[in-house]
Amino acid sequence: MKRGFQFCIVLLVAVLAFAFAHRADAEEKFTVTSPEMTDGGALPLAQVMNGFGCQGANRSPPLAWSTPPPGTGSLAITMFDPDAPGGGWWHWIVFNLPPGTTEITESQGAQGAAPLPGGAVQGRNDFGTSGYGGACPHIGSLAHHYVITIWALDAAALPFDAQAKDASIAAFLAQHEIAKATITVSYGR
Repeated sequence: MKRGFQFCIVLLVAVLAFAFAHRADAEEKFTVTSPEMTDGGALPLAQVMNGFGCQGANRSPPLAWSTPPPGTGSLAITMFDPDAPGGGWWHWIVFNLPPGTTEITESQGAQGAAPLPGGAVQGRNDFGTSGYGGACPHIGSLAHHYVITIWALDAAALPFDAQAKDASIAAFLAQHEIAKATITVSYGR
C-alpha cells in the first residue's frame, strides 16, 4: 500500500510539472511587436501627446502579436505609465477584441479613427477620454516608462462600456489573465 501511494504521489508531481511547463511555454510564445518601437527603446514622437505642452502626433501605436494561447476568450490592450505621480497613469485601455485579432494599425485607437476589430471598446484613460492619450511627462522629469500590454483573457467580453474607468477594467484584466505580452518604452522631456 505504501509503495502504491508513493507511486501516485510521484505520478501526480510529474503531471503537475508537465502542466506548469506547458503553460509557461505557451506564455513565452505569446509576444507583441511594433514596427515603430522596440522593447527597451524610446517611444516615438508619433505616440506622444499633442497638447499640455507636448508636441507629438498623439497616434496610438501599431501593434502585432502572436496567436494567443488556447482558451483565450478575448483580448485587451493597455498602456500604463508607472512613473507618473500619484501611482501611475493609464494612457490607453482597449477591451473585447476578438481572440483571432493579431494586430491593430497606427491611430486605430484615436478618437474618430477607423473602428477597432470586432466592436472592441476603449475605456476611459486618465485624461478622462475614451481612446488613446499619448505620453506627456513633466518637463525636466526623468524619462517615464510606458508599458504596452496585450492581455489574453479567459472572458469572452468584459462587462464594461466606453465610460468605464481604468481601475475597474485593470482589476478585471488581472483576474481573467491567461497570458500577457508587453513592450516597455521610455520618453522624457
